[in-house]
Amino acid sequence: MTAAFFVLPLLASVDVAKADALERIKAAGKIRVAIDPGLPPWSYKDSNLQLTGSEYETAKLLAKDLGVQMEVVETNGANRIPLLLTGKADIVVAAMTITEERQKVIDFSLPYSGTSTAVSALASMNISKIEDLVGKKVAVARGTIMDTDLTKVAPAGVEIVRFDDEATTVTAILSGQLDIVAQSVSLNETIKKRNPSRALEPKIALRTNLAGIGMKKGEDALRGWIDAWIKKNMQDGVLNEVYQKYQGIELPAGVKEAALK
Repeated sequence: MTAAFFVLPLLASVDVAKADALERIKAAGKIRVAIDPGLPPWSYKDSNLQLTGSEYETAKLLAKDLGVQMEVVETNGANRIPLLLTGKADIVVAAMTITEERQKVIDFSLPYSGTSTAVSALASMNISKIEDLVGKKVAVARGTIMDTDLTKVAPAGVEIVRFDDEATTVTAILSGQLDIVAQSVSLNETIKKRNPSRALEPKIALRTNLAGIGMKKGEDALRGWIDAWIKKNMQDGVLNEVYQKYQGIELPAGVKEAALK
């Protein structure tokens, strides 16, 4: 009896350790979601300092349908993946582009969102090709796919000015600190609404990105549930409605096709 008394708790602890992420989340009654609060209109804090945006609303809907509470873990472009790897977040919903490099480290869900990115500048600026950036400063949010893409193609003589997040990058443009930025095309509309005199236009296309929900490798049950959730809400138009509500445009072509293939 005494031996069994000590062994049973030990076996229980082993079972908990072996439980997959989906089981742990359901047992805890909450899902820890890494969200970037400096990423308008994807996720940001409103005038009452409450989180909002298309990514935040998407994550909230996911948690509701899973039947658990959402615990927000604030992140930025540079530490989204480390939060997963260190077990501080269960998933990342932060406009994270699916790339081969990232897939070596973490798993992604099916695409649920996406964006077209470009080097944008004031309409008056004569920029049409990457060589036109030589001798100029280009703003970008550190650790984003735009940072990676721009770094790969920028010739010598282009000064890439990296900011900690999208919010400070946008502020740099709005304040006139810089006139050129590598970012999502939809952010041009955000800047125009805040300050029409600083309106930007896309000059050099970078790519159309497919965004996935990030999670640790090997969590097949969690990924399976999220993939099924994405397919349903993509088919029903829910994810497009959320995106359009905050972005002012529909999901980029190819996102729905990639999610439902």
